[in-house]
Amino acid sequence: MVGIKKQRGSVIIIVLWTAVLLTVLVTAMASKVRLSAKTAMNNQSAAMNWLAVMSGVNHAEMELILERMPRPIGEQLEETEEGEIRTPAYRFNGQKLELSYPLNDSIAVRIYDHAGKISLNRIPRRNMQLLIEKRLGGQDADPEEVQDLLSAWTDWTDLNDLEGLNGAERDYYENLENGYVPRNNPELDTVEEILHIRGFSELFDGINLQAAFTIYGNTRTVNLNLATREAMELLPGLDEELIENIIAYRQIEDINNRAEIAEIVPFEELQELSPWVGNTTSNFYSVYSYLSEEKEDEGSSADESMSPEAEISDYDLVQQAYMEIVEVNSINELPRVLRIDPYGRLPDSAPARILEEDYLFD
Repeated sequence: MVGIKKQRGSVIIIVLWTAVLLTVLVTAMASKVRLSAKTAMNNQSAAMNWLAVMSGVNHAEMELILERMPRPIGEQLEETEEGEIRTPAYRFNGQKLELSYPLNDSIAVRIYDHAGKISLNRIPRRNMQLLIEKRLGGQDADPEEVQDLLSAWTDWTDLNDLEGLNGAERDYYENLENGYVPRNNPELDTVEEILHIRGFSELFDGINLQAAFTIYGNTRTVNLNLATREAMELLPGLDEELIENIIAYRQIEDINNRAEIAEIVPFEELQELSPWVGNTTSNFYSVYSYLSEEKEDEGSSADESMSPEAEISDYDLVQQAYMEIVEVNSINELPRVLRIDPYGRLPDSAPARILEEDYLFD
């Protein structure tokens, strides 16, 4: 009798342990199934988002091709309050675009004409000196430090290994911890290459180089209608207040000549700025496509009286996006892709950070 009871107890224990093990097993399998389902959904969502982003890039490229086509008869172009027709090509200054072919509302596209950036491959030596001086404090810059940096730039971009006065050539760069050889050519391959020049990494610390500089095109000037904030911050003669006024002005009408610049920039500062500015456009563009944040969508349709601070916050939500640099030469061929950066850093494209009563122009 005792043996039978022991057997019954053992069976109960075995049944209980089996139930526990089956429960654990079923729970683990259910968890795995849920994880697999969630992974599949995330993969599907990522694939759809990627498709939408690439669709934005393709729509942007089509917009650039359409820009080179003859205007349709009867097309209504944007006008200023005075009735002057605005230049359509100037909308490629980073503003959030409404494309000719409608795009998914969840996707934002921004296009930056490289005529709004400083060309590293065409900048004259004198202009590079002025740029260095401004980065070092303008009139307070140490002349010796300016000349050392300018010599390093000259040695990097000249065609020989002869070291200039206080310059830096092959011997200097090869003796670094991770040595390399200088370019010895005025044509840089990337804007980031400037950081390899002695002292320039510190000089441009914190600068969004892709937003401020370009290595494409042949122009030596910057078009203020297209200029990025990052480029204007480097230009002699411009401070934060003047930059915001230029952006405010071009939101209302185009800047067509130096007389109109003079409405914003005082004479002395204009003298410094004049050698840097022009009205040309280019065939090279940075195209950014990304999923638009809900807050930015709300901001784009907000009341016009919204404060600059509130509007700016809408543009700070997305700081990285899929980026391509493309060259568009004609309507008969696809744009040529020159560079791809899936995590490109967006330039600062917020509206003017000043109130209307603070405008320096009428």
